[in-house]
Amino acid sequence: MEGSVGTALLFTACAGLATTLGSVMGLAVKKPGPKFLGFTLGFSAGVMILVSFVELLQGSIGQIGFMQAHVAFFAGMTCFFLIDFLVPHDYIGQHDHAGGADADKLMRMGVLVALGIGIHNFPEGLATFAGTLKSTKLGAAIAVAIAIHNIPEGLAVSAPVYAATGSRKKAFLWSFLSGAAEPAGAGLAALVLLPYLSPVVLGWTLAAVAGIMIAISVDELIPAAKSFGSEHCPIIGVMAGMAIMALSLWMLK
Repeated sequence: MEGSVGTALLFTACAGLATTLGSVMGLAVKKPGPKFLGFTLGFSAGVMILVSFVELLQGSIGQIGFMQAHVAFFAGMTCFFLIDFLVPHDYIGQHDHAGGADADKLMRMGVLVALGIGIHNFPEGLATFAGTLKSTKLGAAIAVAIAIHNIPEGLAVSAPVYAATGSRKKAFLWSFLSGAAEPAGAGLAALVLLPYLSPVVLGWTLAAVAGIMIAISVDELIPAAKSFGSEHCPIIGVMAGMAIMALSLWMLK
């Protein structure tokens, strides 16, 4: 069942603004343990990897052919790599956000992490938007996976900013802005894609989105999951995410 533009934008906004939930957690409760963070980030990566290869890329192959779909897939990966390479930023999990750093360094760390998350959220918005246009249920699955890993991302932004400034308002604001990049990506996709939308254009878009999601998973989510120091929780999370995504896709057939 194809989804509407309004539904696609709604899913994207909800997924992106899940960063604010992580921000609230960072301001209200103690930092979640490394096992929890390693598992949830691995879980999100598993969901995104499986849905990319099994649903998005396969659907694209069925619409535009094997070679064209893979050209679009690797183009999506390349675009993400160029954005990631050209724009300076910090990664979630790259730093220890515990005490020991001065206020200026903590503030800079929080802002750079927010920038990095914003960079990654922009193509994620495109992924949710395009997936929802293909199928409302597929879009919902992608949005849930993205929302899950956006929660610790919001925590990664709010914790150092709050530690540096003592301001809950500033910490929440930076987290909110990083999440807002996701619906912005969906809005841009709507403006660019809708006037030219056809089965062929959607096929190219879905394959490119699959490439973007694979790049996010292997370049950002899995390394971040491993950085929290838990040896087995990330791979358990990946397997659990894949299994649940496979089960949900089977139930939707």
